[in-house]
Amino acid sequence: MNAPRTRVQRRPVHGVLLLDKPLGLSSNQALQKAKWLLRAEKAGHTGTLDPLASGVLPLCFGAATKFSQIHLDADKTYETVVRLGVKTSTGDAEGEVIETRTVACTPGQVVEALDGFMGPIAQVPPMHSALKKDGKPLYEYARQGETVEREARHVVIHDLDLLDMQLQGDAPFLRLRVRCSKGTYIRTLGEDIAEALGCGGHLSMLRRTETGPFDASQCIALDALEALDEHERMALLLPVQTLLDGHETVTLEAEDAGRFLSGLRRRGAWTDHERVAVFGPVVPTGDESFSQEAVLLGSAHTQAGELIPGRLLSPIEIQQILETSPELAS
Repeated sequence: MNAPRTRVQRRPVHGVLLLDKPLGLSSNQALQKAKWLLRAEKAGHTGTLDPLASGVLPLCFGAATKFSQIHLDADKTYETVVRLGVKTSTGDAEGEVIETRTVACTPGQVVEALDGFMGPIAQVPPMHSALKKDGKPLYEYARQGETVEREARHVVIHDLDLLDMQLQGDAPFLRLRVRCSKGTYIRTLGEDIAEALGCGGHLSMLRRTETGPFDASQCIALDALEALDEHERMALLLPVQTLLDGHETVTLEAEDAGRFLSGLRRRGAWTDHERVAVFGPVVPTGDESFSQEAVLLGSAHTQAGELIPGRLLSPIEIQQILETSPELAS
């Protein structure tokens, strides 16, 4: 008879964990594993990374989930290997081989082809993707052998670097580094580059090395996270305001802080900014005294001398952050 499973006691956890997602797991599977290890009540990620891709996956816990959309929109950097001469049904190594061709391009033609994909480009999303058509993910149509009409999407390739290449032998390839805007399909980019070279191809490796201000050197692997004790895992969490990197900072006095948290606009000598991180001293629930440290209240924008609230932390979330952050509670 199997022993009963131990029920995990969930708790409020607030912050950002930079995970190096392993191959073979979906972003949601990796998120749920980390959520279980931290015993967190609420969690989300900042954009899907394919099961066949590894690399940077920022995970948001508690109040941090309110700002995850910011990093859905962030630029990303990938390293990838395009296997030349072999096309697959999915555009990656998981699919069935549907065509093989001779690779007859020269290094000069490779450089010329890559130059053609720099800057703004249009991409037709792959059928094997989570993008929805009539409420149904494209990969579900693909699994049923259907191909549906997809509109081209406009993305930007900021940098496209050739790291290595082999055009001869049994397994010709290009190794590339791509820095791109949100919504870029690297599988599609790899296939399109290979088509431009006249040989076709598919992705045999994909790793995300950067997203927004975060890079792989800051991340922890899932097995390493599992090997830590609970205190060590919690110590890895970055503060919620990490997600507001690049925002203008406004710090309010106590009275204005309380009113801002109630959703009221404040007036001041502020210049116009689209993205503002707002800090201030806050009264923890049930306490009459304000904390002496400035803590994150939420996001806002400033216009015509007004501070206009955006996403706000709740007083309870702020109290929990104060209680679990030694540097703020002291």
